[in-house]
Amino acid sequence: MKPTIKQIALRTIELESLAIAGLANYINEDFEKAVDTISRCKGRVVFSGIGKSAVIAQKIVATFNSTGTPSIFMHAADAIHGDLGIVQQDDIVVIISKSGESPEIKVLVPLIRNFGNTLIAIAGNDQSYLARRSDILLNTTVDQEACPNNLAPTSSTTAQLVMGDALAVCLMEEKGFRSDDFARFHPGGALGKKLYLRVSDLYINNEKPEVTANQSLKEVIMEMTRKRLGVTAVTGDNKELLGIITDGDLRRMLKNDLTINDSIKASDIMTKNPKTIQADQLAVEALDLLRKNEITQLAVVDKGVYLGIIHLHDLVKEGII
Repeated sequence: MKPTIKQIALRTIELESLAIAGLANYINEDFEKAVDTISRCKGRVVFSGIGKSAVIAQKIVATFNSTGTPSIFMHAADAIHGDLGIVQQDDIVVIISKSGESPEIKVLVPLIRNFGNTLIAIAGNDQSYLARRSDILLNTTVDQEACPNNLAPTSSTTAQLVMGDALAVCLMEEKGFRSDDFARFHPGGALGKKLYLRVSDLYINNEKPEVTANQSLKEVIMEMTRKRLGVTAVTGDNKELLGIITDGDLRRMLKNDLTINDSIKASDIMTKNPKTIQADQLAVEALDLLRKNEITQLAVVDKGVYLGIIHLHDLVKEGII
């Protein structure tokens, strides 16, 4: 009986999972040597390959560059037709190949050896031409491709990719690569904003709703209406934050008190000790506070002094959420 689509998909996932699990057998002294050699490299890491392995090489290059290890891609076919000039004296060359026997690889390897560069192989055949002529071998042998004909690179390219990720993460640890380093290489998009955008970048674009403790309910409502943030801060003589009043506070007051008059002051209805955030904290930290406390605004303070308001809408607008 022909297998169902679901069965085929599950079989593919299972075979590729087994390929990844099998890599644990190849995390050995050569792997440690590769990490140490690359971490001490004064040049770049030049990745090369042919076919599907070349595509994997490009992805690993992108991962290395974004995590602090300068890298560049050189297609194996182009290398033997002029692009070999990419390789400089202090560079390390990593060649990725399942078979290690591709004609282009066989031409490229001796050229790299003649240059004197350290050659690291990521190969799926430890007896191949590439494996036997490399300085360091990272073995990515798999038992079976997920392809029903056991031909199309599937499990093998997955193994190559994971081996590259393992290298990249180890190098990050070796170099002490931190989130602020990561932010320098990812300034764009939501990821970058989560890593570098601070509360001070956002609250200054908002109005600054503020009343004193003795101001009347009418004045509170007028201030909240003008500033359109659904909240106002209540401050003391030295601009210290005493509390806040939100739309919700007003609704609860109207529900519980039918005798609304001018005797009601801001201090009577404000929430004391409100949730606050410092201006120099990351915007994503503000988001965490908002979510944790199920609120939509935070008062921004500096040593207890009120600076302004950051709203959930500010974070939505910047794509943090």
